Amino acid sequence: MTNIIFYRKSGDIIGFQSKGHAGHGMRGTDVVCASVSALIINTINSIEKLTHDKFDENINDRRAIIEFQIDGAVSNESELFFKSLELGLTEIARDYPGNVSIKYRDY
Repeated sequence: MTNIIFYRKSGDIIGFQSKGHAGHGMRGTDVVCASVSALIINTINSIEKLTHDKFDENINDRRAIIEFQIDGAVSNESELFFKSLELGLTEIARDYPGNVSIKYRDY
């Protein structure tokens, strides 16, 4: 199961944590895990390359944990990237409820 936690402040997403493997298929052939990973890595890369936002990230491949959070104010661009990530992951979780879960943590 891949567990996603979106971090929110005043209703806006400021970061997220992804933990675990989806378990939909064998390692290396799991299309659900690959889809989740692609969306997450693209979001991180987009914020890094296309915004001036400062952020903290922690990626632990061995434990399958990715943590990412904006430091300070979230730009309009990052807000859009986070909303796009939320949309994509929500669709995956709806199609594969036994493999992906989404929760929210408010700060």
